Amino acid sequence: MAWIMYILATVHSSRRYKPWPLYRTACWTFGILFAVIAVAGPLANRAHMDFTAHMLGHLLLGMLAPLLMALAAPMTLVLRTLSIPLARCLSRILRSWPSRILIHPIAASFLNLGGLWLLYNTDLYVLMHENTFLHLIVHFHIFVAGYLFTMAMVSIDPMPHRFPFFYRSIVLIISLAGHGILSKFIYAHPPAGVTLEQAKMGGMIMYYGGDAVDIVMIFILCLHWFRASRPRIVQTVS
Repeated sequence: MAWIMYILATVHSSRRYKPWPLYRTACWTFGILFAVIAVAGPLANRAHMDFTAHMLGHLLLGMLAPLLMALAAPMTLVLRTLSIPLARCLSRILRSWPSRILIHPIAASFLNLGGLWLLYNTDLYVLMHENTFLHLIVHFHIFVAGYLFTMAMVSIDPMPHRFPFFYRSIVLIISLAGHGILSKFIYAHPPAGVTLEQAKMGGMIMYYGGDAVDIVMIFILCLHWFRASRPRIVQTVS
């Protein structure tokens, strides 16, 4: 449904304005695809009994899918598609204090990284496989927290609460360090019900796979920082 709505919005937007970039549509498509793979199908079924599969699904759902969907600039597309009154209403919501809190780099990092520490260092990991509703809540949190974290660090959409690049860089570095420490902790101290062998493999997937996604985020952040700080060339007419 989210993919269909996005496609319809691109068609509508392209008719009113300039054509919507194809690469953004591709990012949204692959983002939706990876999210679905993580929660449905063979990988999701295997994740119930295999921690390695679970961690691969976590990588897709909590890191890669949010990054791709953020690069698709869905909020920009929505604002281009809505009528002026509805777009203004949405803009007021985005400027509200709850939005400011959720998109704050520290709050987004706490929701993202703190949720993972809680999941793998308490009985929550075992309980989520015994309760379907809790299982859905955990996966929903992983995706939303990952998306908010990505938006807070490498915002593609226009944001009324945009924080300085230096500030975001510091928070990003600390968050990446915390993510790396957690992966090493899982490697040495398996979550409840997980064998040491699977914990080692899952920890490596989290560490190296997370690094691959993080490198892309760092590149995007640095690219935006460079574009925003480079001197503008002013042409004078003699």
